Amino acid sequence: MAQGLTGIQKAAILLITLGPEHSARVVQHLSEAEIEQLTLEMANIRKIAPENRNQVIDEFHQMCIANDYIAQGGIDYAREVLERALGEQKAFEIITRLSSSLKMRPFDLVRRTDPKQLLSFIQGEHPQTISLIMSHLPPDKSAILLSSLTPERQADVAKRMALMGRTSPEVLKEIEKVLERKISSLAPQDYSTSGGIQSVVDMLNRADPGTLKNVMDTLEIDDPDLAEQIKRQMFVFEDIVMLEDRGVQLVLREVETKDLALALKGSNPEVSQKVQSNMSARAAQMLKEDMEFMGPVRLRDVEEAQQRIVKVIRKLEESGAIVISRGGSDEIIY
Repeated sequence: MAQGLTGIQKAAILLITLGPEHSARVVQHLSEAEIEQLTLEMANIRKIAPENRNQVIDEFHQMCIANDYIAQGGIDYAREVLERALGEQKAFEIITRLSSSLKMRPFDLVRRTDPKQLLSFIQGEHPQTISLIMSHLPPDKSAILLSSLTPERQADVAKRMALMGRTSPEVLKEIEKVLERKISSLAPQDYSTSGGIQSVVDMLNRADPGTLKNVMDTLEIDDPDLAEQIKRQMFVFEDIVMLEDRGVQLVLREVETKDLALALKGSNPEVSQKVQSNMSARAAQMLKEDMEFMGPVRLRDVEEAQQRIVKVIRKLEESGAIVISRGGSDEIIY
């Protein structure tokens, strides 16, 4: 493996090797502090030795494979497969490198349990317990569980997830005992951040329309502020690429040209292409000229313009003019 290099150095080498387009997608998922560290490290790299580049790529590939094996059958399964493929020593090195991240993942075995089977374990539990378990599941699984709960419990569980904060390892362990599951090497001093509004948004984006409506209608009565926070994140400006062309055209009729130009200043090329492909050639050219004429703009102004357009999209959806697909096999229809 890439001997003598720190983790941040390996990450910088990997991003440089991936190239600007792929690296940009990776950076979108990092925190500001991580981006700053990586940017500084990348700026300090003048030349990458071929052997270092190859070692970093090889190590990254091995880690991805190991993670995939863990997702399929757990850490013991991953260790067995890696030992057969790479030998005992290299398998040990890879599993050791992954161990720190595995310690931060409670309910690892629960994640691999079929949602229908898991439902039988949690149906009789308190809504707070259910919300804690669901906050540790992938959004598609938590959406299935949410839809399987009674209408009365759906909004209650969603609200508890949104308001949930840090949970001690002792509580997590106790709940896992109730579910007859074991936590994988949870460090005694570690704390896990559970739930939060984004967890609810990810879940509701994959829930069926009936469940979504029930949860949001109840929350709007019970906690309007929380409902509004969730609504603001249910559809982000970049998601406009998911709309059908006719839906985009309906949105463009309702938004101001200045807002559109501002919003696109901070968007990726895919979004710009989606918008401009639904405009006349003359209108698209005028939009480009407006964006160039603006020059540098404040990020806050861009975000506010994007939010105004998102509100238009939400309004059109609520009126039935457009329908946003929220997972499952349903397509967008008008």
